[in-house]
Amino acid sequence: MSVYDKLTQLGISLPAVSVPAAAYVPFVQTGNLVFLSGHLAKRDGKPWVGQLGVDIGTDEGRKAARAIAIDLLGTLHAAVGDLNKITRIVKVMSLVNSAPTFTEQHLVTNGASELFAEVFGAVKGAHARSAFGVAQIPMGACVEIELIAEIG
Repeated sequence: MSVYDKLTQLGISLPAVSVPAAAYVPFVQTGNLVFLSGHLAKRDGKPWVGQLGVDIGTDEGRKAARAIAIDLLGTLHAAVGDLNKITRIVKVMSLVNSAPTFTEQHLVTNGASELFAEVFGAVKGAHARSAFGVAQIPMGACVEIELIAEIG
């Protein structure tokens, strides 16, 4: 099944690439690797604001991470022109706006990781990952995720 068929099956439409809010580009390709800049969690087109362990729980954070994964797929599509060219999701780095006592950043980040596995399959979607708790993210967003993918 093609990646686009899988996205249709999941009811996912790819969004357009967001215009960067600062001095950076949304993606850079070098060799067969594509590096995507960090994407902020958004809800209804606005930053999904909040701090895990204060006013957002793990389940909501997981939904925010999944929403970011969809945005990342839109950017990845713009970068490579065809998501079927992706041979591997290589690395995901997730920053979770967290209270000092919150320790479930890894569970929040699963919202993105699991979607990549669903879309690309167990092998191509499996990736190395880091999930950090941070004191703040731009615009007060609850989660930010960046991605490295390999194309063939």
